Amino acid sequence: MEVIHKIGRRKTAVARVYVSQGKGNITVNKRSLNEYFTTDALRYKVNQPFMLTDNEGSYDVNVYGGGITGQAEAVRLAISRALCEVNEEYRANLKPEGLLTRDPRMVERKKFGQKKARKKFQFSKR
Repeated sequence: MEVIHKIGRRKTAVARVYVSQGKGNITVNKRSLNEYFTTDALRYKVNQPFMLTDNEGSYDVNVYGGGITGQAEAVRLAISRALCEVNEEYRANLKPEGLLTRDPRMVERKKFGQKKARKKFQFSKR
């Protein structure tokens, strides 16, 4: 199997994922998975596509780019896309869990003349 390149996005994070046949080593920005994602919830999100398709420990993954929380969900999307390219039957397991859906929610920009995106300065009538 050759190296499969896929991209996943979430918030402002962009995960460029390279999946190849291997022993299950996952590196993110040249650091190991446990070193980069410090909480168990984030590690679970990254490994979720492998658990649903019973492929834990069979692919090596290299990831570049992004922040921490958004990056975990971006990696999950990219790995799911790559697994669907490896075997089309995995799509039936990943689609109902929502792992192939791009989450479009972004941070709303701050507007001028306001405190934050929606919060306003206190209004004084007189």
